[in-house]
Amino acid sequence: MTHLPPALSLTGLTRRFGTKTAVDAVSIDIAEGEFFTIVGPSGSGKSTLVRLLAGLDVPTAGSLHLRGRDITDMPANRRPTAMVFQSLALFDHRTVGQNIEFAMKMKGVPPEARRARALELLRLVRLPEDYYPRPVTQCSGGERQRVALARALGSDPEILFFDEPLSAIDYRLRKTLEVELKELHQRTGKTFIYITHSLEEAMVMSDRIAIMRAGRFEQIGTPDEIYRRPHSRFVAGFMGEVNILPVSQAGGGAVFTDLGLAAPGAAGAFAVLRPEAVRPGGDAGVGFDAEVTQRLMLGSRTQFHLRAGAAALIAEVAAGPQADLQIGQVARFSFDMADIAWVDA
Repeated sequence: MTHLPPALSLTGLTRRFGTKTAVDAVSIDIAEGEFFTIVGPSGSGKSTLVRLLAGLDVPTAGSLHLRGRDITDMPANRRPTAMVFQSLALFDHRTVGQNIEFAMKMKGVPPEARRARALELLRLVRLPEDYYPRPVTQCSGGERQRVALARALGSDPEILFFDEPLSAIDYRLRKTLEVELKELHQRTGKTFIYITHSLEEAMVMSDRIAIMRAGRFEQIGTPDEIYRRPHSRFVAGFMGEVNILPVSQAGGGAVFTDLGLAAPGAAGAFAVLRPEAVRPGGDAGVGFDAEVTQRLMLGSRTQFHLRAGAAALIAEVAAGPQADLQIGQVARFSFDMADIAWVDA
């Protein structure tokens, strides 16, 4: 989606707190209608960045443009944007309908028009219309999430910001809401900027993902690019379980130091290999013998922890005869060189 004109442009955006730099000269264009997710560990600066984008904080340096208009110093209540917070920040003393209509009421929208729009938004977030008069305190966690979404959409924002809105709910409901958020994005066509520490959320929903570290973007790309071709060891490790093998260069090829294997390869201090790329059998490009030290059931897949010489690896195998290996068994495994991402230290 990067060919579309930018909805939001960040240029050298910086936020310092005393001697600490929380956001460090971030520059990027976010496309119109894009689902852009910022992922990073605690303390990486992602929540500070979204507060700057939403107008809840003021940058120390840099600029922010909305479709070419400078909004760097514009307060949040004057921006055509809305945010869904981690805490949701619903008004517990009001009904579902009153929560959804809040922004419209502040803008002077007549009561009947507010009600009609609130009922439309209830349908959009897949809540029955009879929820309109219900006290919000009588809603479940998932229903409150949907009310918060409807309230954010009530002001018809040009951009929606999300600050880890699914982090406090259970796994099953979170997976349901991930799909619904993606579908909501597709139905509305609005620009979504989403903050999370969860790789799974980012992979399911996003058009592009930015991995944030120490106030900067370490890598930006599609979910597939980030997952399969990480640019650094930090990104590779952050994007889920991964095998990272030290490599030395010899005669134009790569020597997998811990495995004691030589193979054609690219320059790089480490070879990054996803667990699903390590397969039982010797039918791929690089084969090795390994002892199974641990066996974990993951539903439709089985994860094996392996020891091969000085190397410790993880393999994930789909259910079937090849997943019948047992702890202590020595077996042949292999991987294809095409599945490797080469990263520097």
